[in-house]
Amino acid sequence: MMVVITLYSVNAFSTMPINSTVVWWALLGGVLFFFVKEIKQFYNKDNDKNIRIVEFYLYWNIICIVRGFFVAADYWEWKFLIQFGMVLLIPLCVYIATNTYWVQRMVQQWMQYVLPAFLVIYLVLMNEAVGHYLVPVSFVLLFFPFLTKKWKIITVVCAVMVFAANLGARSNVIKFVIPMLLSLVYYFKILANTKVLKATRFLFMVLPFVLLYLAITNTFNVFKMNEYIEGDYKTEQEQDIGGPADLTADTRSPLYVEVIVSALKYDYVLLGRTPARGNESPSFGPGIDKEMGTNKMERPSNEVSILNVFTWTGIVGVVLYFLVFFKATYLALYKSKSRIMKIVGVYVAFRWAYAWVEDFSMFNLNYFFLWVVIGMCLSNDFRAMTDREFKNWVRGIFDIRYRKATLKNVRVKKQY
Repeated sequence: MMVVITLYSVNAFSTMPINSTVVWWALLGGVLFFFVKEIKQFYNKDNDKNIRIVEFYLYWNIICIVRGFFVAADYWEWKFLIQFGMVLLIPLCVYIATNTYWVQRMVQQWMQYVLPAFLVIYLVLMNEAVGHYLVPVSFVLLFFPFLTKKWKIITVVCAVMVFAANLGARSNVIKFVIPMLLSLVYYFKILANTKVLKATRFLFMVLPFVLLYLAITNTFNVFKMNEYIEGDYKTEQEQDIGGPADLTADTRSPLYVEVIVSALKYDYVLLGRTPARGNESPSFGPGIDKEMGTNKMERPSNEVSILNVFTWTGIVGVVLYFLVFFKATYLALYKSKSRIMKIVGVYVAFRWAYAWVEDFSMFNLNYFFLWVVIGMCLSNDFRAMTDREFKNWVRGIFDIRYRKATLKNVRVKKQY
C-alpha cells in the first residue's frame, strides 16, 4: 500500500513516469479496497460516535460521485470522475487510522523499506519530488521530542533536503516547517499550555472565514504579500516548474475569483458540480482545451484544496469537511491526556486553514497522512495515551521491542 501511494505521489515529477492510467487506477483501487478490508481487523467500534461526521462526509462524497455518472458526457469527464472520485474516498482510511498498532506498523514499514529506496529512486526524480516523497518524515517530525538522537538527526537531514531541493516549492517547505515548530512547542510549557493550544486551534479554524470576508469586501487580501513585504524574494526553480518564482507573488486570488464566478454562473454553489466537472477558467481553460481537444474552458482541479471540495461537492461538502476538522481538533484538544496529542490537534487545525491556501486534492502521501492524523484525533485509544505512552509508541516505529508492547496492548483491549 505504502509503495503504491509513494510512487504515485512522485510519478508526475519523474523523468521515467508510469503513464498507464489503467495500471494506476487498478493499484489505487486496490489501496481503497485494502482500507475497507482492514476495517474488520483493526477498527474498534467504540469510536463509532467520534467517526460519524467522517461517515456523513463520505456518504455525501459518494452521492456526488454517483451524481457524476449522470453528469459525465465525454471521455475526459469520465476520466476525471474516476480519478477525483477515488480522491474523495481516501477518508476511508480513517477507520484503520484510529488503531494505534496499525498506524505504528504502517509508518515503520515505510521507514524501513521505502525511505532507503529514496536513494535509488531519486535518480529519476525532479527536485520538487523530494518533498512529496518524504511526507511521512514530516509526520514523524510531529513527535520530534520522542525520537532517539539517531532519528532526530535523520529527520532533520530529510527536512533540510526538502528545503534545499526546491525552496520555490513553498507548500513542501511549509509542510515540513510547521510540524517541526509545533513539536518544539512541547519543550516550552508556556507555549504548550492547554489554554494557548486551544486558542491556537480556534484561530486556525476561524481564520479562513475571516480572511475570505476581508478579501471579498476588498479590505485586506492576505495573498497579496508583495504589497505588504518589501524586497526581492525570488528563487530559481526547475524548468518543469516554470523558471524564476517570486515567493511573495499572489497566485491564489485569481483562482478564488474563477471558482466562485463559475459556481454562480452555472448554479452549483450548494451541491457542487461532481468530480466529473471542474470550474470554468479563462486563465487555464484555453491551454487545457488545446491539450485535450475539448471546448469547455474548464479546469478539472485546482491547487487549493478547499476550492476542489467546493467545486466537486458544493457548500454542503465544505460544511461537512469543516465539521470533520472541528470534531477531530476538538477531541484532540479537549478530550486527550497527552500534550503531544493536543499539539497534533493544533496541526490538524493548521491543515484546515492551509486547505484554503494549497494542499492539492490528490491521491498522494500528503492527503493520505492528513486523514491518518485526523483518524488519530478521533481515536479513543490515541487520546487515552499519556505522553510517556506516546513516547513508547513513537519509539516502537523504530524499535521492535516497543512495537511488541503496542501490539500486546491492542490485543488486550480487543480481548477485553
